[in-house]
Amino acid sequence: MTDALLTITDLEAAINYWRARSPSQGEELRLCAEASALAKPYALMIVQGATRIAPEQLGEKARAAFEAWRAAASA
Repeated sequence: MTDALLTITDLEAAINYWRARSPSQGEELRLCAEASALAKPYALMIVQGATRIAPEQLGEKARAAFEAWRAAASA
């Protein structure tokens, strides 16, 4: 992952990518693992009023999901 800050718009796009690939499941409409991992830092950004986040602030699963989205988006 690059050292560039990640934008809230990019996180939202990554979440939407994963939701499209693996729609919510069950009566509770549970997110897939990738979207769920990205949803926590996304929600924190909203609550904190942040528009950017450092890549190292993402957990391992969120970072992997974000990188997979980025690779797919640039392909």
